[in-house]
Amino acid sequence: MHQKPAYVLAALLAAIPLQPQAAEGPSRAARQMVASAHPLASQAGLDMLRAGGSVADAAVAAQAVLSVVEPHATGLLGGALLVHWDAAARRMSGYEGIASAPAAATSRLIENADGTRVGVATVARSGRSVGVPGTLRMLAMVHADHGRLPWRDLFAPAIRAAEEGAAMSPVLHRVLATRAAEIARDAEMRALFFGADGQPLPEGTVVRNPAHGAALRQIAEEGPDALYRGSLGRAVLEAVAREPVPGWMTAQDLANYEAKRREPVCSTAFGRQVCSAAPPSSGGVAVQQQLGMLERLGIAGKAPDSAEAAHLILEVGRLGLADRRRWLGDPDVVPVPTAQLVAPPYLASRAAEVQPGRAMEQVRPGNPLERHGALPTSSDPLVLAGTSHVSIVDAAGNAISFTTTNNLNFGAERLASGIALNNGLTNFATDPGPAEAPAFNRLEGGKRPITTMAPTIVLGTDGAPELVLGAGGGARIVDSVTVALVELLAWNADAYRATARPRIGAQNGAEELEAGTPAADLADALAAMGHKPKVGGMNTGLQVIRRVAEGWEGAADPRRDGVALGD
Repeated sequence: MHQKPAYVLAALLAAIPLQPQAAEGPSRAARQMVASAHPLASQAGLDMLRAGGSVADAAVAAQAVLSVVEPHATGLLGGALLVHWDAAARRMSGYEGIASAPAAATSRLIENADGTRVGVATVARSGRSVGVPGTLRMLAMVHADHGRLPWRDLFAPAIRAAEEGAAMSPVLHRVLATRAAEIARDAEMRALFFGADGQPLPEGTVVRNPAHGAALRQIAEEGPDALYRGSLGRAVLEAVAREPVPGWMTAQDLANYEAKRREPVCSTAFGRQVCSAAPPSSGGVAVQQQLGMLERLGIAGKAPDSAEAAHLILEVGRLGLADRRRWLGDPDVVPVPTAQLVAPPYLASRAAEVQPGRAMEQVRPGNPLERHGALPTSSDPLVLAGTSHVSIVDAAGNAISFTTTNNLNFGAERLASGIALNNGLTNFATDPGPAEAPAFNRLEGGKRPITTMAPTIVLGTDGAPELVLGAGGGARIVDSVTVALVELLAWNADAYRATARPRIGAQNGAEELEAGTPAADLADALAAMGHKPKVGGMNTGLQVIRRVAEGWEGAADPRRDGVALGD
């Protein structure tokens, strides 16, 4: 395969700006495009494409930069899911690198070995919440399968951002300010992000993270073994072992971690094939369930910002939430009925439960297997996550949809070699359920928790990618991706409308309407239908790339710092 000489690549990368660049409305490109939640990540990915790299090369470069500039949402010590379209082979493939439970994990995250309980808030921000990181191992697998450029060259933009510094973005500043006292308890994070007055550094301040830069150099030279068998892994174990609640992770857990190839789950909606990440993603199944139900309920004939459309969106969200809480888990451990959950007859039966103009009084999970006897315990995660997303297309028609997470903002709120640690174990069920009906998503050693991440690629009627999208935002990922697909496929919106549209959803455990938008004005009409809407902030991070006659159109969610860039 063609490889750009390293000195030429270095010259190209030297032109990457360190200051964020604002963008409004959809961006256009004739050949290739990258959309992410930060301008530097989008630029790094695009420059890899310009240097003759593949979408896989662009994904590695973008993730490495996000680890530096968006450490609250994502990083190289977190978990990720990726869907890849190979234009030459005309094949969709999936990759999974979710942070897994250490072998010594017990069924209850908030209980010690002697049965004493630990506070949820304490555990969620402790070493015990840290899952064995999967993102780096997964990216190495994707690069081995589809990369063109040398692995070491993919980290140059991130190394520069870490060592020379990148501007404190508005979103990073806001996240720090929201939990300033808690985050500043960690000495490394305090030194990195806070001033002498104990307040977050002002927006625009150049933040340098030399420890992260050194770790990136190590990863570039040694590959993923720098983490899974090397000194970076030892730094992770030291951070995990710190009080107040030390974690279970060992060197053996790191050495044993394996990324997985998992066939995406696909279904048909609005005349297209929609493919998303398979379980242990619960988001991919939920998106396809809700989209299929909405098509059957005639959403295309409803006005986009109407109470009638919002009613349908909320109802299918409630149905999808009930199903994913009962039936989704790690498919290597429990019998997840993936195909049955997205089968047309089942979706038709679930859609039939929705009544025009009247909210369901009670929503129960369906039974796609028509199973009798004890059913799995429905479960909620301990906490809800943040997350980031990258969409990429190249001049050859290849595509990647890639969602990546630390779970909660700043994960466990501690660093290892300047990199934020995930708190992925909080995605497991709060209630493991009884022995006769255990929750599919109960915490067990070596198991992977479900995640609402839903990287998605939609094939047009010609069998080539028409849409590449996904989102960050915890459980709201499902709602934002679903409604974006409705906007694009049923209401013929452009990419910017799909990212910027008012958020509506029910996957977060309540019926939510985004404050300060036309969605909030629907509260009274929805309440008259029997809904119980709550108006508030709904920070998501949706990135969309859409094929148009002139090439590609893209947009990054205006709620975050991102941009879509292309040629």
